[in-house]
Amino acid sequence: MSQTLRARPKAKWWALFVISLTQLVVVLDGTIVNIALPQAQIALNMDDHLRQWVVTAYALAFGALLLLGGRIADYWGRKRTFMVGMIGFGLASLYAGLATAGWELILGRGLQGVFAAMLAPAALALLTTLFPSGKERNVAFAVFGTVAGTGAAVGMVLGGFLTEFFDWRWCLLVNLFFCAVGIIGGALFLTESKAAGDKRYDLWGALLVTAGLASFAYGFSLAETGWTNPFTIGFIVLGLIILAAFVWVQAKVSNPLLPLRVVANKVRGGAFLIQAVAGSVMIGATLYLTFHLQIVLGMGALEAGVASLPLPLGTMVLAGFATKMLGQVGPRPMLIGGPLVVAGALVYLSFITADGNYFVQVAPALLVMGLGMAFVFIPLQNVALTGVEPHDAGVASAVTNSAMQIGGSVGLSIFTAVYAAIIGGHAQGEVGRDVLTNGYGGVFLAAAVGMVLASVVAFTMVRGRKEDLLPREPMTQDESVSEDGPVSEDTGTLALAN
Repeated sequence: MSQTLRARPKAKWWALFVISLTQLVVVLDGTIVNIALPQAQIALNMDDHLRQWVVTAYALAFGALLLLGGRIADYWGRKRTFMVGMIGFGLASLYAGLATAGWELILGRGLQGVFAAMLAPAALALLTTLFPSGKERNVAFAVFGTVAGTGAAVGMVLGGFLTEFFDWRWCLLVNLFFCAVGIIGGALFLTESKAAGDKRYDLWGALLVTAGLASFAYGFSLAETGWTNPFTIGFIVLGLIILAAFVWVQAKVSNPLLPLRVVANKVRGGAFLIQAVAGSVMIGATLYLTFHLQIVLGMGALEAGVASLPLPLGTMVLAGFATKMLGQVGPRPMLIGGPLVVAGALVYLSFITADGNYFVQVAPALLVMGLGMAFVFIPLQNVALTGVEPHDAGVASAVTNSAMQIGGSVGLSIFTAVYAAIIGGHAQGEVGRDVLTNGYGGVFLAAAVGMVLASVVAFTMVRGRKEDLLPREPMTQDESVSEDGPVSEDTGTLALAN
């Protein structure tokens, strides 16, 4: 351990505060803008097609570049990556907060996602370095996990408060405060570390996966103009071709961004698919819930933020029980039943009416969705690491997080097409509240179908004995060089599911 930390043992707990604050920023930025989006759409004169990209740009850039961000942190230096990511995230937030046109806001959100893909893995790698083992490590990860779990709820309430009493732009500009604390705290309390071994970057892989996913998501976003539109079909097909090229490159290069052995396993592949569907619901479908609360039910931004809380709170309340249940029954029953519970809640939510009562039509569904999601998210991280070699543990965990973000971006494009088809392609201001409500209900029903498919995936792919579906012992990783001594290689690619 460095002399600085020997002289000031409390420094690493201050470092924990800085790292946890970083995780809070990354997670809450996935939800804080949702509450502000109706006001931002009016202020920047965005149409319904363009507004979805305010959310999609962040999720897509974050998910597609997360693996590369982890490699950069491992090879270039975790503290250095953290600092650059924090500075870049602050500048991107400033740019987006001062946007005068819809495309500027979308570009700013995409840049936020790029730097978040550097911040998230670097933060967790630094945490692993600072607390390598023992009771302190358990406490540190408990704090970090709690912050990650509550970030979505904090984003909803904070976004509602800032939009209601200040301006929607402050949902982006507030990041400057967090980034300033992170930059100062990082400079004072964090120490540098790097991974040993092969340090070649798979830049072609990063370029292909990003371009392929972007084309795929854009193609689905065009589906609102018609599934037979040549551009819709063209971009979807182009995305599939580029993604196929990505797979080919990963099979050929010596140091792939995503080793195919990680996703080729049937059980892990099923887990990644389920995570993608869950992401489509948590990122895509819940955006339309925000629209319903504010546009149809007439709630203010803060009231809508608070009204969204039963969903994350339901997950948090049941998380402890779900963790105990995982050891008793194993992940398979939970991954089959959890999505069905969420699907049932979404079906109930699809029957919303324009003059319906929130406490009758919305709140019960959100609470049940949250409870069901606890039985999805808790086992997924475990299943994602089933049978993984120690060297691939970080990559497998990162893919789980990437799947959530990518599923959210693609899912939102699909839900937007469903919504547009139901309301007849009209703009939001051209139709009545009843038509809008029907559109939102159609989105929730489409999300329910997705969760049923997730349950089918679990039934068909997540198979085996309970003992075989859970990691048998904590993963140990190859050692690398740090100023504080040996640390795990590839820890920079680790990331918690949001």
